[in-house]
Amino acid sequence: MALRRLLIAAALAAAAPPAAAFYLPGLAPVNFCEPGKEKPECQSGIELFVNRLDSVESVLPYEYTAFDFCQAEGKKRPSENLGQVLFGERIEPSPYRFTFNKEETCKPVCTKTYDTKKPEDKQKLDFLKKSMLLNYQHHWIVDNMPVTWCYDVEDGQRFCNPGFPIGCYITEDGRPKDACVINSEFHEKDTFYIFNHVDIKIYYHVVENEALGARLVAAKLEPKSYKHTHPENPDCSGVPMDISNKANGEVKIAYTYSVTFHEEKNIRWASRWDYILESMPHTHIQWFSIMNSLVIVLFLSGMVAMIMLRTLHKDIARYNQMDSTEDAQEEFGWKLVHGDIFRPPRKGMLLSVFLGSGTQILIMTFVTLFFACLGFLSPANRGALMTCAVVLWVLLGTPAGYVAARFYKSFGGEKWKTNVLLTSFLCPGIVFADFFIMNLILWGEGSSAAIPFGTLVAILALWFCISVPLTFIGAYFGFKKNAIEHPVRTNQIPRQIPEQSFYTKPLPGIIMGGILPFGCIFIQLFFILNSIWSHQMYYMFGFLFLVFIILVITCSEATILLCYFHLCAEDYHWQWRSFLTSGFTAVYFLIYAIHYFFSKLQITGTASTILYFGYTMIMVLIFFLFTGTIGFFACFWFVTKIYSVVKVD
Repeated sequence: MALRRLLIAAALAAAAPPAAAFYLPGLAPVNFCEPGKEKPECQSGIELFVNRLDSVESVLPYEYTAFDFCQAEGKKRPSENLGQVLFGERIEPSPYRFTFNKEETCKPVCTKTYDTKKPEDKQKLDFLKKSMLLNYQHHWIVDNMPVTWCYDVEDGQRFCNPGFPIGCYITEDGRPKDACVINSEFHEKDTFYIFNHVDIKIYYHVVENEALGARLVAAKLEPKSYKHTHPENPDCSGVPMDISNKANGEVKIAYTYSVTFHEEKNIRWASRWDYILESMPHTHIQWFSIMNSLVIVLFLSGMVAMIMLRTLHKDIARYNQMDSTEDAQEEFGWKLVHGDIFRPPRKGMLLSVFLGSGTQILIMTFVTLFFACLGFLSPANRGALMTCAVVLWVLLGTPAGYVAARFYKSFGGEKWKTNVLLTSFLCPGIVFADFFIMNLILWGEGSSAAIPFGTLVAILALWFCISVPLTFIGAYFGFKKNAIEHPVRTNQIPRQIPEQSFYTKPLPGIIMGGILPFGCIFIQLFFILNSIWSHQMYYMFGFLFLVFIILVITCSEATILLCYFHLCAEDYHWQWRSFLTSGFTAVYFLIYAIHYFFSKLQITGTASTILYFGYTMIMVLIFFLFTGTIGFFACFWFVTKIYSVVKVD
């Protein structure tokens, strides 16, 4: 129970901005008061911001201005951080403005008129129809909180969606798609219904010290559709706003809103995100995932402990008791290969470069998740997670260069310049090239996720001007140090490896080695993929941090176990095999991502499919380097340890 309480606390710490005693920069509460009672610390105007629109049926998000909705004239856009730009978030001011505690009913915002005979108008209307067909969702923000659309789902649960659809479509055979099921009046075949009216409810909590005013704790809305017969003086009643797929002539869409204010005594400002996060599905599955992972870890730990304590202890005692030369002739098992165990591997340059990049990713992931657990990277702090990860990756060039140089030197390599350049450019270059190609596709499609040219230049500047010099500094210190001292000498003539059985051959061992680490993470992987592709909030960083620790332990133990079996079979090529054994987890990740694409997502269109697999390949490469590095370090420690306690002539 203590573990459970600790994890829930960590998850909620990451989910909600901290309580009144401690506010993160930019996340301090804003106080609101009624008109005429304004003070410097208390304002009456409430601004509504709009974010990019996205869909679960397409990977391409579009900014609000790409659609022909009501625009805010002459208002300045809030600035975005690096993480928001990379994720394609484009927050803009909206024409919807409220005054605290002043209720409005059916207030007109603007009216859009389309003449289908004009190509420009027809194009705008077709884009609107296409976005309704693909179920594109608005994302609105009030006081840094998502405006949610709450509705009942199965099992009496209530789900609060931080977005709401533009509209919906009734198919040619009369079947309602997506949100059209909410209203029985949506029944015309081959017709689109646009949600041109919203009923907004804003909930506030009066601060104990009433002089400060009130704080907003929730904003909910209900999308509705009305065919306003008098757009200048709408009454929000009558039939829904339908747009026939074959509509000709003039189409008028009037946008309106109503807003009401409600006092909420039970919700504090610090816990105002809880109602959204609690409605998110499947916390109990997370517990199943953790238990499942812990069982695998206990099983592996038991196996490793048995080998370490019983078999190895027995082996070492027996080897060290062999004093007579006759006994020494009968050496067997892993002691036989002591003269070859530290023989440099083939392609040592590439392995050392992978280890350098893997170390960079490993430290970056650990620090990012640690900060996320403390609540610094909560959903309220938009784009913070990605910004933190990118900045850390740039600053961690030094350990990458150092590790790559140290191991390359211990493998007997002398081309240090090539080593440093490859560490700086090989893996980051592959990721950037993939990223750039994906960006070209997004540019071509006019999506808001396309990164502006200026940001691309900024990323390149971070890489070339900060990361690369830091990698060179790390490599300088790595090459300056003496090579890693091994506990046993390497023979001049390599030993012949005997014929291996099927199970001790490299490929079966590598394939088996990735199964157990993947078994620990696959449930968590489902939630992470959901948050990326199905636009759900991810906030369970407490769970994720625990799964990360379990993954590190599982990769280490699985690799050590298989490494021991191979050494007993007198096969001393452990370096690449240890890297690939745990790195093969990434192949299972790729297979799962393909399964997820076909079974869980409804993505349509060539561009979206290419983007999905393009971004997935970046994740797979990062995961391969990360898990492979864990496996190599675990095996390196194990081999150094066991050969340092054996007496060798």
